[in-house]
Amino acid sequence: MLTLITTCRLNDVDPKAWLADVLARIADLPVARLPELLPWAWKGRRLAENPASQLAA
Repeated sequence: MLTLITTCRLNDVDPKAWLADVLARIADLPVARLPELLPWAWKGRRLAENPASQLAA
Protein backbone atom coordinates (compact mmCIF):
# COMPACT_ATOMS: atom_id res chain seq x y z
CA MET A 1 0.00 0.00 0.00
CA LEU A 2 2.82 2.36 0.84
CA THR A 3 4.38 1.76 -2.57
CA LEU A 4 1.12 2.65 -4.32
CA ILE A 5 0.68 5.84 -2.28
CA THR A 6 4.29 6.88 -2.80
CA THR A 7 4.06 6.22 -6.54
CA CYS A 8 0.97 8.41 -6.71
CA ARG A 9 2.69 11.21 -4.82
CA LEU A 10 5.79 11.00 -7.03
CA ASN A 11 3.52 11.37 -10.07
CA ASP A 12 1.54 14.26 -8.55
CA VAL A 13 -1.63 12.16 -8.27
CA ASP A 14 -4.08 12.28 -5.36
CA PRO A 15 -3.79 8.75 -3.88
CA LYS A 16 -7.37 8.71 -2.57
CA ALA A 17 -8.88 9.77 -5.90
CA TRP A 18 -6.68 7.35 -7.82
CA LEU A 19 -7.48 4.38 -5.57
CA ALA A 20 -11.22 5.08 -5.58
CA ASP A 21 -11.27 5.30 -9.38
CA VAL A 22 -9.10 2.19 -9.86
CA LEU A 23 -11.22 0.09 -7.51
CA ALA A 24 -14.38 1.22 -9.30
CA ARG A 25 -13.02 0.43 -12.78
CA ILE A 26 -10.68 -2.55 -12.40
CA ALA A 27 -13.34 -5.28 -12.44
CA ASP A 28 -14.72 -4.23 -15.83
CA LEU A 29 -11.41 -3.46 -17.52
CA PRO A 30 -9.84 -6.04 -19.85
CA VAL A 31 -6.41 -7.28 -18.79
CA ALA A 32 -4.79 -5.67 -21.83
CA ARG A 33 -5.92 -2.23 -20.60
CA LEU A 34 -4.69 -2.56 -17.00
CA PRO A 35 -1.65 -0.32 -17.65
CA GLU A 36 -4.13 2.57 -18.06
CA LEU A 37 -4.69 2.36 -14.30
CA LEU A 38 -1.07 3.01 -13.37
CA PRO A 39 -0.76 6.42 -11.66
CA TRP A 40 1.22 8.14 -14.43
CA ALA A 41 -1.14 6.91 -17.16
CA TRP A 42 -4.19 7.59 -15.00
CA LYS A 43 -3.14 11.22 -14.49
CA GLY A 44 -2.68 11.79 -18.23
CA ARG A 45 -6.05 10.27 -19.00
CA ARG A 46 -7.79 12.37 -16.32
CA LEU A 47 -6.24 15.56 -17.70
CA ALA A 48 -7.29 14.62 -21.23
CA GLU A 49 -10.87 13.93 -20.10
CA ASN A 50 -11.20 17.08 -17.99
CA PRO A 51 -8.81 19.91 -19.00
CA ALA A 52 -10.52 22.23 -16.48
CA SER A 53 -9.10 20.11 -13.65
CA GLN A 54 -5.64 21.20 -14.78
CA LEU A 55 -6.49 24.75 -13.71
CA ALA A 56 -7.54 23.60 -10.24
CA ALA A 57 -4.25 21.78 -9.62
